[in-house]
Amino acid sequence: MSTSGRILVIDDEPPIRRLLRTGLGTQDYTVVEAGDGGSALAALGAGEIDLAILDLGLPDMAGHTLLAAIRERWPSLPIVVLSSRDDERGKVEALDLGADDYVTKPFGMNELLARIRSALRHRLAMQGERPVFRIDDLSVDLVRRIVRMGEREVKLSPREYDFLRVLVQHAGKVLTHAQLMRHAPSSSDPQYLRVYMRQLRQKLEPDPERPRYLLTETGVGYRLRAPD
Repeated sequence: MSTSGRILVIDDEPPIRRLLRTGLGTQDYTVVEAGDGGSALAALGAGEIDLAILDLGLPDMAGHTLLAAIRERWPSLPIVVLSSRDDERGKVEALDLGADDYVTKPFGMNELLARIRSALRHRLAMQGERPVFRIDDLSVDLVRRIVRMGEREVKLSPREYDFLRVLVQHAGKVLTHAQLMRHAPSSSDPQYLRVYMRQLRQKLEPDPERPRYLLTETGVGYRLRAPD
């Protein structure tokens, strides 16, 4: 019996499903397979699934349509999307519809496993949010609203803190520009997000030009690196 959980792989390509079944099986995941959207919905309705891996190119329905249907019926299910390298618009749309993360084809198994662990941790964190976030020298106390780098307290403006708080609450998950503006509203102009990110990096990153914590997902949004 799997000790890591049950993962639903939704992909119409048998070689991809076989690759994922083998790779995930080595990490003690139980893999359930679906080659189309209808089979995926049936599998989700039939038993406990801990996470879904969704290829957006399906034969019977648009991947984004299936994603929206899954998110409506199973709102807390972690979903990792498989996308093509040049489909930035598709990635952003998937994330805005509620996907937790994405992996670009061709992908390495280690990268996918890291995304899976991050998505599962994010679900647990949202179910019982930790009051203090820590990664290396950075700590954020969400109750007392105190940010520290090592022993040094870092003063943030209210807008900077709101931006950081949203990233902390979703640590490890990429957030699109639209999601950030919805959760930490300041302006409808994404340029303001870039301003706040630059200011936060100046205050929190040892080398703002080579960020360790506050990461840019090119063409998509931003991600706060989760603790290992």
